[in-house]
Amino acid sequence: MIRLYGSGQARSFRALWALEEAGLDFEYHHVKIGQSDEGGSRHPSYLALNAQGKIPTLVHDDLVLTESAAIVNYIAALAPEKQLMPFDDHALRAKYDEFCFFVLSDLEQPLWTTGKHRFVLPEAYRVEAVFNTVQWEFKRSLKALDHYMDDQEFAVGNRFTCADILLAQTINWALRFGFDVPQPYQEYRERLYQRPACQRAVKAVTSK
Repeated sequence: MIRLYGSGQARSFRALWALEEAGLDFEYHHVKIGQSDEGGSRHPSYLALNAQGKIPTLVHDDLVLTESAAIVNYIAALAPEKQLMPFDDHALRAKYDEFCFFVLSDLEQPLWTTGKHRFVLPEAYRVEAVFNTVQWEFKRSLKALDHYMDDQEFAVGNRFTCADILLAQTINWALRFGFDVPQPYQEYRERLYQRPACQRAVKAVTSK
C-alpha cells in the first residue's frame, strides 16, 4: 500500500494529484505542518520518515521518498500505461526532465522564498526587502516559461504528463501568494484543475 503524507495545497498536492491520475490505491494522511503533537510534522514518528519535518512524504513498502518531483515521477513509473511521463523516447524524456527541473529550480524558487520570509523562518531571520527581489525573479522565470511553453497546450510532448502537474500547482501557488500571473497561465491552471483527478485531489485536501 502507498501512503502519502501531505497538507492542503502545499507541494504534497502534486503527489496527491499524480496518484489520482495514475489510478493507484493509496492512503492519504494529513500532516499538521510545524506541529509537534501526534499527526504533526515535528512529531518523532513523522521525523523518523522525513528528518526535515517537511511534506510531502511517500511510503511504499520499504521505500521512502521526500521530494515532490521524485515522488510524482515514481508514481508515473508505477502506472506506465497512463503515460504520465515519456518512457520510450529518450529525447522527449530529456525534455521532460529539463522542464521539471526548471519548475523546481527556477519557477517555484521565488514562491518558496516568499513563503519562508512570510511565515516559515523565525521572525529574526525574515527579510522584508527580499519581496521586491522575488517579484523580479518570478517575472524573469515567466519569460523563460514562455520559451518552454511556446503556446503549447501541455508542457511536454503535446500531451498531459506530470510536468503539467508541477507547472499547474506552481501557478496555483503563485496566485495564492498574490503574484502577477499572465492570463494565459491562469487559464492553463484553470483548465488543468478541472481534470477529474485534480478535482478528486482537491476534495481530499479540503475535507481534512
